[in-house]
Amino acid sequence: MLIDVKNLFKIYHEGEESEVRALDGVSLSVDRGEFLAIIGQSGSGKSTCMNIIGCLDVPTSGTYLLNGTDVSKLNDNQLAEIRNQMLGFIFQQYNLLPKLNVLDNVKLPLMYKGLKESEQTKRAMEALERVGLADKYHHKPSQLSGGQQQRVSIARALALNPKILFFDEPTSALDPELTGEILKIIQDLAKEGRTMVVVTHEMSFARDVADRVIFMDGGYIVEEGKPDDVINHPQKERTKAFLERFTSLHTMASGSDDVQ
Repeated sequence: MLIDVKNLFKIYHEGEESEVRALDGVSLSVDRGEFLAIIGQSGSGKSTCMNIIGCLDVPTSGTYLLNGTDVSKLNDNQLAEIRNQMLGFIFQQYNLLPKLNVLDNVKLPLMYKGLKESEQTKRAMEALERVGLADKYHHKPSQLSGGQQQRVSIARALALNPKILFFDEPTSALDPELTGEILKIIQDLAKEGRTMVVVTHEMSFARDVADRVIFMDGGYIVEEGKPDDVINHPQKERTKAFLERFTSLHTMASGSDDVQ
């Protein structure tokens, strides 16, 4: 088991007596090669959960074994080393440096990793080829579409050859017509057997591509299981209410009823 989380809490204190439980006793696991999709409304705790299992944050309490190492007890420097060696991140915003061209943006984490210049360029170009942007290596981010910029951020993560890829709402900043190209790349990566954890609001995508879906609400896992079971045949009332509300909003926004 690559990820093994047990009874994670993340508590923020507001004043002397008030507290917010961003995570409230979350337990989950991810096997090697598994695609886990996490769904839920804004504020449900899904991004907090991803930040902790991605070693970007630490829990208030609980245990987190990553490839057998209890990372919940590591300091900031040790967590940074874990991220550098094992993890790749793709966020809502692309986080590209505007003054650097595409190639140098992808090479940047490889430089921090201490690789030789020739190896940096080789791996960066291979990653850009992987996402279909090798011919844009000399462009600045401002010369690319939003979908292309997100593909560069995926290439930047892939160049590190991580054991786990984390996607936090990777299409939320994109126009609908650009969303498909990003989802296609993620789907292709899933077919390669990569371990991926994806926070997403793309229900049809999660249903069709993920190995397992988790629905979070109020800081804890309400329901989890096979994608078709959770999304098309949910057992919990809170899951049903979320999916009905999501479908209604999506239908009104798109003017269609193509979400099942």
